[in-house]
Amino acid sequence: MDNAIEITGLRKEYKGFTLEDVTFAVPRGTIMGLIGPNGAGKTTIVKLIMNLIRRDAGEVRVFGRDNLRHEPEIKSRIGFVYDVPRFPEDLRLKTIASAVSAFYEGWDDSRFRDLLEEFRLSPRQVFKKLSHGLKMKFSLAIALAHGADLILMDEPTAGLDPVFRFELLTKLRALIQDERKTVLFSSHITSDLERVADYVTFIHQGRVVFSAAKDEILDTWGVIRAAGDGLRPEDIPGARGFRRTEHSLEVLTSDLAAARRSPLSGTVIDKASLEDIMFFIGKGNAHA
Repeated sequence: MDNAIEITGLRKEYKGFTLEDVTFAVPRGTIMGLIGPNGAGKTTIVKLIMNLIRRDAGEVRVFGRDNLRHEPEIKSRIGFVYDVPRFPEDLRLKTIASAVSAFYEGWDDSRFRDLLEEFRLSPRQVFKKLSHGLKMKFSLAIALAHGADLILMDEPTAGLDPVFRFELLTKLRALIQDERKTVLFSSHITSDLERVADYVTFIHQGRVVFSAAKDEILDTWGVIRAAGDGLRPEDIPGARGFRRTEHSLEVLTSDLAAARRSPLSGTVIDKASLEDIMFFIGKGNAHA
């Protein structure tokens, strides 16, 4: 499958944190969810793709081209939506759009006006007077108005109410009906990604835990629950994390099929959600 983004052996080191050997690809025409707890490295990856910070090692290719050697060409085809929209606070939306449009040959002013109308925004509104949700919608309108082939979104639904989140996710699903369009969407709100993502990459402590099709992940990972203390984590095939309470044991497995074939008496076996996976890998392996 043709890939919009290919990341290989990516490394970035800070004092107290290292993004280490990150490798994954985002197929063209899909939504990739980039998940992980706060501080896992999601924003660092997005910034490295945009070349806002310099990598220490590895390679980032966007549309098949190195993102350093072909930076202007690549950025002209990307729409970038920050977690906190950053535009001049005292300007009207039409003034901001007029300034931004000069950077994009593909800017379509008619498309931009249609998006404002769809998002119930007026070009005469002043940016600082918008709610957080409306600022995010304006950012998305800017990102889409120049026909971007890749939308990068860093925690776009954080702080939004459920109605705004649903509208944004619906817009993203509609966007990739054009199979040339691709979305990389970082978030710690896993329920949003279960709703819209085609693929999921999980980052934990600067490393990739997995990168695979969402449906494959949800069919492969599971949680085994047992009352009492008669079951040990090491008895579970593919155990990746556990939580023990006074009266029960819960174990995360990355091999649900093998767990179901095992003679595990007195257990309840369920599919794991993305939230389950993040919890057990991030905070499991402990007594509660």
